[in-house]
Amino acid sequence: MGIFDKIKNAIFGEAQAAPVIEAADAPKMAPAQTAAAPSAAPSAAPAAVDIAPILDAAVKKSGQKLDWRRSIVDLMKAVGMDASLSERKELAAELGYTGDTGDSAKMNMFLHKALMKKLSENGGKVPADLMD
Repeated sequence: MGIFDKIKNAIFGEAQAAPVIEAADAPKMAPAQTAAAPSAAPSAAPAAVDIAPILDAAVKKSGQKLDWRRSIVDLMKAVGMDASLSERKELAAELGYTGDTGDSAKMNMFLHKALMKKLSENGGKVPADLMD
């Protein structure tokens, strides 16, 4: 499991991160059952997960003064992960960072923005001000 998946699972929870298999089973159904499938399809889509209250609660639970809205290090700490440079470099590789990983400030800014975008693409409701 990659670093992004660990972060996503920590925020969304294991149940939310599990793949939906109902759609894959639809072609195996008999024709009479298939007719009922379209009405069931909309319920298969998971609701968006509002990340702000989840991360705010994680910060509170940690007992630390963390600013997950601006810092990738603080976000990773909030969800109980190792925020070391090596972990962030691994996350940078996963998220397609092509800059100098030796410039940790620049890399961290990229990571936070890219992580918010990727969480949004994977069903997260990310505050609008973090998507700019």
